[in-house]
Amino acid sequence: MQDLIDIGLNLTHDSFDSDREAVLQRAREAGVSRMLITGTSVSESRAAVALTATHSGLYATAGVHPHHADEFDADTPAALDELLAEPRVVAVGECGLDFYRNFSPPEAQERAFRAQLELAVEHRLPVFLHQRDALDRFLGILKEYLPRVPAAVSHCFTEGPEAAEACLEAGLYFGITGWICDERRGQALREAVKMIPAERLLIETDAPFLIPRDLTPKPRTRRNEPMHLPHILAAVAACRGEESEALGAQTTANARGVFRLA
Repeated sequence: MQDLIDIGLNLTHDSFDSDREAVLQRAREAGVSRMLITGTSVSESRAAVALTATHSGLYATAGVHPHHADEFDADTPAALDELLAEPRVVAVGECGLDFYRNFSPPEAQERAFRAQLELAVEHRLPVFLHQRDALDRFLGILKEYLPRVPAAVSHCFTEGPEAAEACLEAGLYFGITGWICDERRGQALREAVKMIPAERLLIETDAPFLIPRDLTPKPRTRRNEPMHLPHILAAVAACRGEESEALGAQTTANARGVFRLA
């Protein structure tokens, strides 16, 4: 059985409230030994940190998603600063820019993004990044800080070769999800995955979202789980013409290095 790391799942989501223990057990039975719980707001980051105390192999990120950037007020940096000092918090984020939905105004998103990059510099932590329809501005801001942060991960990367090339040049790591299994939307990502060096690849489920569409038999619900991470790994390996076992070992080594996991 492989030793895999799911670098991004929303384990605090209420869809897991009735069977969270069983979800974790199924993940471990599938070979997913460590998982990073994504923080998307101060309250969700606190909940993520609390969950890390319940099981070994759980870690968290702490940050404010661009959708919640208009909630980033004068008290937020101190709240995040406290969370980032927790030993099981291994990255700042999920942070970045989302100009597709603009649930928060772009100027608020940029302010929150910069503030969290400053925290990453201060705490010497990697950044866990979100970007949609904002690549040029996103990279323009990020490049100001990249020399001073340990690493930067493009969480849930779904774009094609051109965007991948820009992110590669900036030095980013790539979190690949079940989007690659989507026959409708995943073609550009399948092309991009072929050009990403193995040492920059990471895998994640983003559960409960983005369940792989090609699972067989079809699940009874659309809720994704970390137990599906080996399926995502197999899809990435097939795209690259590589063996799953070797690529899985590489992604695990990458995650351990980026997030400084034991």
